[in-house]
Amino acid sequence: MESMRYRELGNTGLSVSEIALGCEGFNDRDDAFTSEMFGIALAAGVNMMDIYSPNPDMHRRVGREISACRDKFILQAHLCTVWQDGQYKATRDIAEVRQGFEAMLKNLGTDYIDVGMIHYVDSEETWDGIVNGEIMRYALELKKAGRIRHIGLSSHNPIVALKAVESGLIEVLMFSVNPCYDLLPGDEDVEKLWADESYAGTLLNLDPDREALYETCQRRGVGITVMKAFGGGDLLTEDSPAGKALTAAQCIHYALTRPAVASVMAGARTAEELKTSLHYEEASDEERDYAAALAEFPKIKWEGHCMYCGHCAPCPMQIDVASVTKFLNLARAQGFVPETVREHYAVLRAHGGDCIECGSCESRCPFRVPAMENMRAARELFGK
Repeated sequence: MESMRYRELGNTGLSVSEIALGCEGFNDRDDAFTSEMFGIALAAGVNMMDIYSPNPDMHRRVGREISACRDKFILQAHLCTVWQDGQYKATRDIAEVRQGFEAMLKNLGTDYIDVGMIHYVDSEETWDGIVNGEIMRYALELKKAGRIRHIGLSSHNPIVALKAVESGLIEVLMFSVNPCYDLLPGDEDVEKLWADESYAGTLLNLDPDREALYETCQRRGVGITVMKAFGGGDLLTEDSPAGKALTAAQCIHYALTRPAVASVMAGARTAEELKTSLHYEEASDEERDYAAALAEFPKIKWEGHCMYCGHCAPCPMQIDVASVTKFLNLARAQGFVPETVREHYAVLRAHGGDCIECGSCESRCPFRVPAMENMRAARELFGK
């Protein structure tokens, strides 16, 4: 039975399922596997898939499965990936990019892509070449023709991603979001995100560039779709970079509580793995709760930094403390109060000014966030 929740994907007008399909598990599989996985996903209400792989056989299998519901199914597919000599290749050669896009549409059996992702942009040099060169012009050409509906970009580097978002050209960002990667500074070398040496010491709190990225996406209406929510599966094992395993539900909930995040592209190589991710939609608050697990990580410390986990609830004055704090942080990051943030704050049931400073929220916070101080700051900033 369908129990899926849906979220607006930034300002695109698309409503996407919180859990979507990643494509890696579909490579080198047969029709029966693809049919089984799509049967499970569609029955659960999944309406989106990321297709970064240019594998033509996988495209044809996926195309057949969604043909009956193509107008309701949202494809996030990538520019700058091609299939050569039976292998995936990332390319910036415009002729190859054009050829790869046309082949993808043909094999998927569609004449448009909902979100056209400019693939794997992790260096500022690469971004500068794209935004000032033929690839961005081609993406804009495709959008004008209706062959892609929205332009996106995939990245692991918050510094580069922020430049792309601030350009105003990117409507959707595919980004690696999990509680380990979020601690590390931006870098052009993606391998550092899972390298043991990156976690050799004790890491403290969210990297400021990542925080700025999420908050800027929220403010500008750029929707985030999440890759590597499980860290390639590493976060689900005792070999996790954090030194302790998380569950799939905890990883998904962490990602979905970040600003601007709309959907998690859940990788699955078996039906059971997919069902485990989909169980998130029916999971209890206790199953989703990542706060206690993060607070006990032996290699990571979150201290004084709101994780929007909701442990501060319930408030006797019915203040949604996590939401008030999120809007406060969004305004602080901007340096003023954007009208959209003010409007969202205004419609909250209760506000920072309603705080009676009983301290119950602070007593429950696993991360020792100064919640009462934040409520006072919100009252001063928003006027109530």
